[in-house]
Amino acid sequence: MTMKLSCRVNGKDVQADVEPRILLSDFIRHELLLTGTHVGCEIGTCGACTVVLDGAPIRACLMFAAQANGGALQTIEGLARNGELSPLQRAFSTGHALQCGFCTPGILMTLEAVRQRGNWPRTETEARELLSGNICRCTGYQAIVDVILGFSP
Repeated sequence: MTMKLSCRVNGKDVQADVEPRILLSDFIRHELLLTGTHVGCEIGTCGACTVVLDGAPIRACLMFAAQANGGALQTIEGLARNGELSPLQRAFSTGHALQCGFCTPGILMTLEAVRQRGNWPRTETEARELLSGNICRCTGYQAIVDVILGFSP
C-alpha cells in the first residue's frame, strides 16, 4: 500500500507514491537521489541527516516521508544557486571548517535554519550550543565555530 506525497523540495514541487513506513532520509536519498543528506546513526543523535522542513531543522532519519506532505523541504543541494555555493558554504570552504565532509551538510542545514529565522549566534557559547546536535569526528569544532562567529548572514 502506498500513499500520495506532495511537497516542495528545494523550491520544486514533488509528487510521489511512498510507502507509509519509508523514512524521510531514505526518500530523499533513494527516491529523489539527493545524496547530500547523510545517514549516520539512524537514531537522531549525530545530526548528519538534518534538513530544513518549513523553516525548522529536523532529523530526516526520525521522520516518515509522509509527515513532510504539504511541507517545504530544503536539503543541502538546495543551498547552492545556479551552480554557485551559498555564502555560508563558501565561508565553510575558505575557513577550513570541514574535513571529511560527512557531517558538513547537517551542520550547514542547521545553520541555514537559524539564518532563516534571523537568530544567528553571536558568542562562542551560542555557536557551540547550536552545534551540540551535530557530531563531527574530524575537526574539533574550532574552525566551525570561528566561521560561524565570523559570518554575517
